[in-house]
Amino acid sequence: MTDERPGHEPLAGEPRAGEPPAGDRPADEGRAGELEAVLGRALDAAVRSALGADWERRAAHGLAFLRRRITGEYRVDDFGFDPDLNEHLLLPALRPLFRQYFRVEVQGVENIPAEGGALVVCNHSGALPLDALMAAVAVHDHHPARRDLRLLAADLVFVTPLLGELARKGGHTLACHDDAVRLLERGEVVGVMPEGFKGLGKPFADRYRLQRFGRGGFVSAALRTRVPIVPCAIVGAEEIYPMIGNARALARLLGLPYFPITPTFPWLGPLGLVPLPTKWTIRFGEPIPTDDHPPEAAEDPMAVFDLTDEVRETIQHSLYTLLLQRRSVFY
Repeated sequence: MTDERPGHEPLAGEPRAGEPPAGDRPADEGRAGELEAVLGRALDAAVRSALGADWERRAAHGLAFLRRRITGEYRVDDFGFDPDLNEHLLLPALRPLFRQYFRVEVQGVENIPAEGGALVVCNHSGALPLDALMAAVAVHDHHPARRDLRLLAADLVFVTPLLGELARKGGHTLACHDDAVRLLERGEVVGVMPEGFKGLGKPFADRYRLQRFGRGGFVSAALRTRVPIVPCAIVGAEEIYPMIGNARALARLLGLPYFPITPTFPWLGPLGLVPLPTKWTIRFGEPIPTDDHPPEAAEDPMAVFDLTDEVRETIQHSLYTLLLQRRSVFY
């Protein structure tokens, strides 16, 4: 209460007779508004710092993605490829590995045609097929036309629970001649790693030495569809899990092509599955044309063998060149 007796002066902070309480004064309302504005700007800055300057746009895209998944307004092709899921979920999950962890440098991606079919042939290594996934990110994110790399994968991928379904939705399909031809005829960019498990599970002592390229089925598919072959060399994947041994008995028991033993796995348990943070380079070489061969070349074993050998030698030479240019495994 304010003492309103004549001659009495109110104490400091007390309102004079007839004045509104402090919280109702215009000046206090102005200060409260300023404080609210400052707090609002600080909160917005904190959100932008944590989520990025374009968080509102990304949030809107995320909500639109959820709406499409709920309503079924998305397309899946007859191979199971789901471009919407790949663009908004699978590729974003791989990008931190690609950009921050392996710091992948991409060279020559413009050698993949902007439209029409092409066959990208890569070396394979690293115990786990992370190199295939990083190649897919490289093509999608760095090619001017943002093309999808339709990878041919081993049947082991598709019989593994959850992994098989995700692989199909990400554009993978079974590594067989007929499917490769169908994709190439439809104008897709198809990726193949013809070393297969021989390259993926080779000893660390054999790093960057290409294994046999099979019977050249990929070359036959390219000749049949008359699409260019783009050789691709990947450096950095060999060292993520240095394979110093292979527990063959355990691999047979588990139905696996090999069971890798590395300096960290299985000794460190789940921690041993963390790949080493090597520095990667993915180089796409100049395309090797196939339309200068006669149509019957796809059925000619010698023509297929010669072109297979040319592709293999091109990739091997590119690997040696990149290794000579590399400063360090890790930077």
